[in-house]
Amino acid sequence: MRHFGHIPSAVRTGLFHREPVEFTPDSPARTLAVALGATLYSPATRPRLADAVRKQAARGVVSMVLCLEDSISDAEVEAGEANLVRHFADLAADPAARARPSEEPAAGTVTDADTATDLPLLFIRVREPRQITDLVDRLGASARLLSGFVLPKFTETRGRAFLEALVEAERTSGRRLFAMPVLESPELLHLETRAETLAGIASITDKYRDRVLALRLGVTDFCSAYGLRRSPDMTAYDIKIVANVIADVVNVLGRSDGTGFTVTGPVWEYFRPGERMFKPQLRRSPFLEGRAEDLRTALIEHDLDGLLREIELDRANGLLGKTCIHPTHVVPVHALSVVSHEEWSDAQDILRPDRDGGGVLRSAYTNKMNEVKPHRAWAERTLLRAEVFGVAKEDVGFVDLLTAGLAG
Repeated sequence: MRHFGHIPSAVRTGLFHREPVEFTPDSPARTLAVALGATLYSPATRPRLADAVRKQAARGVVSMVLCLEDSISDAEVEAGEANLVRHFADLAADPAARARPSEEPAAGTVTDADTATDLPLLFIRVREPRQITDLVDRLGASARLLSGFVLPKFTETRGRAFLEALVEAERTSGRRLFAMPVLESPELLHLETRAETLAGIASITDKYRDRVLALRLGVTDFCSAYGLRRSPDMTAYDIKIVANVIADVVNVLGRSDGTGFTVTGPVWEYFRPGERMFKPQLRRSPFLEGRAEDLRTALIEHDLDGLLREIELDRANGLLGKTCIHPTHVVPVHALSVVSHEEWSDAQDILRPDRDGGGVLRSAYTNKMNEVKPHRAWAERTLLRAEVFGVAKEDVGFVDLLTAGLAG
């Protein structure tokens, strides 16, 4: 699979200076953590779950979470588990679904994925640790399609039991399985317990570092603790009590010194009925005013502006990827994840071998200072994102990528 692999190769050629590379469920964890992109959640009780997974894969979704927790009622859990087992078997039996290759492509390889649709990376969001081992046993051979589990309300105490169950499931299945803890507990939100809780999470995730793919933020639960809900005109960063928690999570768990993890952006709650967010007539978005490359646009309605603002603020605050609960959010997240030609040019200059000693240089675009040592971590992160999301051509902007992603 690869990002924008659902659009024709001729269209990709016109958009990208460097196309996104192909990756597989067996690719290195560092690659997969960045490649998650817009992770689409779906209730595990959907009657045609396998068809929904195939449909979203054909639309460019590369990671999905099938949820047995908050998205379904307590009374539906047993039926949801049975539904998962049944539909995983359906997916595994599909001859069009690719099995995991025994050898992944070399880094930088671009292969033609236009003739087949890969399944997304599939994760199951469980409620209790016992569900991990139980579900892997019940999935049997179809567990080969499973990339891991999402662990709710994660703290050091709760997390230990979940991660021990994950290790046991790996041992019995013989497959690599990842954990994606969700940071959403009241202990993390409340100021008097936050530092201790973060230290505990840092300790337990470091112990199981090879199995923790990314950390996810449960901002809806944070708001719930204070009876808050942001409007479509506000981002998570406008709610100060939430923004403070995000900052502290990144401070402790998102460092670029080798101790941190990928932390993904919070869910955007708003969407229009059905699956259309874009009007057919051209219209400018207030958020895009002043951006020369986008002023010729835009298929964007006003209620998308909040999502776009939040995606950019996610990245500015050290987050990568995003939890999504509606298919219309996926393409904007991916379009804004593509590395611009200017970003790529700066990163390349900063990481040139002859710059190892440091120094300051003017950017190739002659509009900023690139300071080699302070900007090195940013440059390394940017080039990893460029590998999985691609580098846009100089004259290609967000709306070009958005339009192509929707048309694909």
